Amino acid sequence: MWSSFKAVFRKEFIHIFRDRGTLIAAFSIPIFQLILFGFIDMTVKHLPTVVVDQDHSSDSRELMDRLRATDTFEISEITPDPKRAREAITAGRARVAVVIPPDFHDKRARHESAKILVLIDGSDSTASAQALASVNGLTAQMNLEAVTQAAGPSLSAQPIILFNPDGRTANYIIPGLVAILLQIVAMVLAAVAIVRERDKGTLEQLLVTPIDPLGLMLGKLGPYLFIGLVEMAMVLFIMRWGFAVPIRGNLLFLFAMAVIYLFALLSLGLFISTRAQTQAQAQQMAQMFLLPSIFLSGYIFPFEGLPWLLQAIGELLPATHMVTIMRGVVLRNAGPWELLPHVMALVVISGALVFLSVRRFKKVAA
Repeated sequence: MWSSFKAVFRKEFIHIFRDRGTLIAAFSIPIFQLILFGFIDMTVKHLPTVVVDQDHSSDSRELMDRLRATDTFEISEITPDPKRAREAITAGRARVAVVIPPDFHDKRARHESAKILVLIDGSDSTASAQALASVNGLTAQMNLEAVTQAAGPSLSAQPIILFNPDGRTANYIIPGLVAILLQIVAMVLAAVAIVRERDKGTLEQLLVTPIDPLGLMLGKLGPYLFIGLVEMAMVLFIMRWGFAVPIRGNLLFLFAMAVIYLFALLSLGLFISTRAQTQAQAQQMAQMFLLPSIFLSGYIFPFEGLPWLLQAIGELLPATHMVTIMRGVVLRNAGPWELLPHVMALVVISGALVFLSVRRFKKVAA
């Protein structure tokens, strides 16, 4: 028994070290998760904030300084127009808008209660909850200082949660989940497309036929693109009628973005398929791309809570932009112009992945 154990033990170690893909996955995935969860800060900071300053006084400037000092808010724009602040939140350029009324200084000078309006984007429940807590904490601190000094008026904030006033988790989670589900299905299916041909022995027959590499790749992706769109329609139907999540935006625009997104995912899956030797290895490589997309896209953790390096990596992932587009269209009724940076990023990433996939397939064919 001992000699059999040693022989099989030695043989299995040799197989493990020969299969470098499995070995890399076994060590890289836990290390990646450890680093990720260690660095992610659930305390959201530097939320993009628009201040509507209709008072233009020393009191309004003091309030803006106090907002900056909280580290929760990062004032990205100061405007006198309330409509511009609402548009910035709808487009996703801002998470919070603070409206300072024109009589703010006068009321404080007369020792009357002054009120500010705070608009908070409720499409991200974690960020909105912390923004609300920070605003309440700021007003409480200023009122406590006024009481301590036995001078100065009180300050009250009227917060309004936009787009998801009830704070329903389904409204926040499910739109982002659609993007993640599409990635899981599309990438895993496409990742085994070329490997399956190699396992069946039909890849060589495809390579010797007079077929253009781009045409072959598009022919491989076409059926999976159709499956992905059908799945998206099914998930949206269940989301709307099963979980009562309202769809406020344009469905035609949403499906157009889904086509671009699926092309990016399928191209990435096909690129993996050209590098993998077996179907199991292809699925393992696909999983290595799925984990960063889930954790760095803003689907689970607030994107603002990620360190700058992880944010930079997240910006390169198609899922990051699709999650933002899904939430923008479904919850905020955002259109192409409001979401233009994410739309352009998705188009560029998709084009780059298609180019890399075709180039890699040409090398395999050669």
